Amino acid sequence: MSVAEAIIIAIVEGITEFLPISSTGHMIITEKLLGVPHDDFTKLFTVGIQLGAILAVVVLYWKKFMTPLTTGRKGWEFYLKLLVAVIPALVLGFIFSDKIDDLLESSLTVAVTMILGGIILLFIDNVFKHHPVETEEQISFPKAFMIGLWQCVAMIPGVSRSAASIIGGMQQHLTRKLAAEFSFFLAVPTMAAATGYKLLKGYETISTENIKLFAIGNIVAFIVAMLAIRFFIGFLQKHGFKLFGYYRIIGGIVLLIMLATGYLKG
Repeated sequence: MSVAEAIIIAIVEGITEFLPISSTGHMIITEKLLGVPHDDFTKLFTVGIQLGAILAVVVLYWKKFMTPLTTGRKGWEFYLKLLVAVIPALVLGFIFSDKIDDLLESSLTVAVTMILGGIILLFIDNVFKHHPVETEEQISFPKAFMIGLWQCVAMIPGVSRSAASIIGGMQQHLTRKLAAEFSFFLAVPTMAAATGYKLLKGYETISTENIKLFAIGNIVAFIVAMLAIRFFIGFLQKHGFKLFGYYRIIGGIVLLIMLATGYLKG
């Protein structure tokens, strides 16, 4: 992997990680279009640069993450809710780790789930109209756990962790803005755990040159993710999910055409 390829993949990660369009799916396709070998290091790189995206959330919402340290026992409930919500992903991710890795090889899976997820996003605003939960403090522990279960659907490439957890939040009667923000918060422990696990398993593939690529990738992903998060929250409040739904459907159809014509291998 060259520096230019690492930057391109990191830009894709930063843009797509927190939008409901599937960062994993986009990076898989980007790698194949660039001709980057899907070897052990590439798999590690696409997970490792999520650290930059995680840091973007912590920096943008630093007051929220620091509040428990200054508000006492009540403030610590924020972290406990994240812990409860991340448990399903930790358990299922550990159990099905190898099968998830196998699915990451399939462009067809990404194409199909992109289309199906897009159809859902077209109607989500009409399906979930009741939003009495307007603040994080109103999110109960059972609601947090249910959102965590929804997030697990994103273990299928192309589904989008962001989309799954936001849909889960709205199904639990969170407002669009709160569902998106809680999805961002939940991304921190979820992605940190997944990244740490992958790095521990694959640290032997990291050379001096690879460390440079990791550093560049994380810096780029951090900057781009900050911009993407700011854009998404503002856009979501004004326009909802339909544009992302259309994007997913069109993108999935394009992928199916590329697969059918042999331009992209499954």
